[in-house]
Amino acid sequence: MNELLLQSDLSAVVEAVNLVWVLTVTFLIFFMHAGFAMLEAGQVRSKNVANQLTKNLLTWSVGVIVFFLVGAAISTIAGGLTSGASYSIAGAFSGTWSPGASTAWVGWLFGAVFAMTAATIVSGAVAGRAKLRAYVTYTVALAAVIYPVVTGFTWAGGLLSGSGYIGQVLGGGFHDFAGGMIVHGMGGIAGLTAAWVIGPRMGRFNDDGTVNVIPGHSLSFAVLGTLILAFGWYGFNVGTAASPLAMADDGSVSLGAFSYVGRVALTTTLAMGAGAIGAASISVLKNGKVDTLYVANGLLAGLVGITSVTDAVIWPGALVIGLLAGAQLPVVFEFVEKRLNIDDVCAVFPVHGSAGVLGAVLFPFFSVNGFSVNVLIIQVVGVAVIALWTFAATALVFGVLKSIGQARVTPEHEQAGLDSSEHGVDTYPEFGGPDVAADGGSFEFDSSVRPDGGSEE
Repeated sequence: MNELLLQSDLSAVVEAVNLVWVLTVTFLIFFMHAGFAMLEAGQVRSKNVANQLTKNLLTWSVGVIVFFLVGAAISTIAGGLTSGASYSIAGAFSGTWSPGASTAWVGWLFGAVFAMTAATIVSGAVAGRAKLRAYVTYTVALAAVIYPVVTGFTWAGGLLSGSGYIGQVLGGGFHDFAGGMIVHGMGGIAGLTAAWVIGPRMGRFNDDGTVNVIPGHSLSFAVLGTLILAFGWYGFNVGTAASPLAMADDGSVSLGAFSYVGRVALTTTLAMGAGAIGAASISVLKNGKVDTLYVANGLLAGLVGITSVTDAVIWPGALVIGLLAGAQLPVVFEFVEKRLNIDDVCAVFPVHGSAGVLGAVLFPFFSVNGFSVNVLIIQVVGVAVIALWTFAATALVFGVLKSIGQARVTPEHEQAGLDSSEHGVDTYPEFGGPDVAADGGSFEFDSSVRPDGGSEE
């Protein structure tokens, strides 16, 4: 009797420890929204700062409610539909709305902060010209359907998992430990698509396709946001090793998924540093100078690159993935800007999109289990499916908004600034009107400064 009571008490302790761990890392990930807010605010004009901050606030406020009411259930349904597993539409919704135990909502919240990270990435790509209502509409669509379908295909056991239709054909499931492709890659591709559909900011490109630089207003904000994001990223990656303790049938307690947490912490840290070095190196090669924003964005790109594979790669691989993720950032941004003429204001595609793709595809080259052609094929197919779905769904939503004239503000409002036209405020009233020089003249763009961190000589 006493032994049974002891095991029961120990089981409760194990559950409590695991729940506290999940909640702690969930709050860390939530704090990343402060980082996104500062990073994006720093990279937009002073006349658009309040608009960007408002978008970040509404991303969470609207998106998390939609994800609770609809999105979490859609993920379960998508997983069942694309794997042949049994599922119930009513059961999918009731499993979120009224689970058997309230502790189930801890797991939901953990998933919700991931979903909202994917959503907020998009705001940086369409900054300075998207209508607030258009962005909020897309946030609803992403939280309700677009992102949940991706997680349904993968983490919910659907199409791309080992038990999904594609996974069964290929003989294995798509590997993404903490969302390098599922969250960040998806968000980066969505942002690029939205920026393409909406079109560039006024004056961003000339008629001959050459580029005019529109610098961000605060390097300090951007770097502060970068460091907050890096801090929260430990919750993202290390926190996904989400069960510190496990209890066996005989009542013994051991480390659960936490057994590989050291590898996750190490590879995350190494890739972060290598990403900054990779971007700085390319900056020196291109311009002869180490550009601060390239370093900041390269650090984030290194984190994105390692996120999908951080649990299962050797540590030298983390250095390589981080270096390549950082190094590709200025190259990809220049391609998007100068070749595609897409105005990705906060460089969300090279930071999140292409870096997420790179990390997922490089997985088999540095896997602790050695190289496998089959794993490479699985990773490439998984990336392609996620990218195609995200592109099609995002293009549809913003395409409809554009067709009815609701995608972007009027030229007059864009010129005046979204702070005044969308919110009726001036973020920096003590400094005079937006984009007005101290001598009363008009602001001239400094062609030697780029919002993405590059420089023009």
